[in-house]
Amino acid sequence: MTDAVTTDSPTRRTVRAYHEARFRGDVATAAAQIGDGFAFRSPFVTSTSPTGHLDGLDGLLGIVTGVDLISELYGDTEATLLYDVHTASPVGTQHTAEHFRLHDGRITAITLIFDSAPWQALMAAVGPGREQSTPPA
Repeated sequence: MTDAVTTDSPTRRTVRAYHEARFRGDVATAAAQIGDGFAFRSPFVTSTSPTGHLDGLDGLLGIVTGVDLISELYGDTEATLLYDVHTASPVGTQHTAEHFRLHDGRITAITLIFDSAPWQALMAAVGPGREQSTPPA
């Protein structure tokens, strides 16, 4: 990634539009930022669907109390966001990193990185068949 990208670069506009739409629960706007050949990977989800990786978003947003962006790094065709997701769950605050790859102004890959151990413990306590708390989408 390059160090000097303007604060209004196309990469930044696309990634921030996706990020903000996702945490508003606006799946259509988030998906509109996704390009052809998309791939998503996180500790719990692997998807090639522009919206499949957002399944369960309502459950997550139901426990999110805030999102604090800590850092944003942008290059011409990639970006990384570092942020805290505050939840009203035993998990509390989830430190999260997200790496994006872009082609022709659209997101073609997202890698979401977070400590899944607290979510695994929560999901085990809730038990099978009950999906009240969903890890970061």
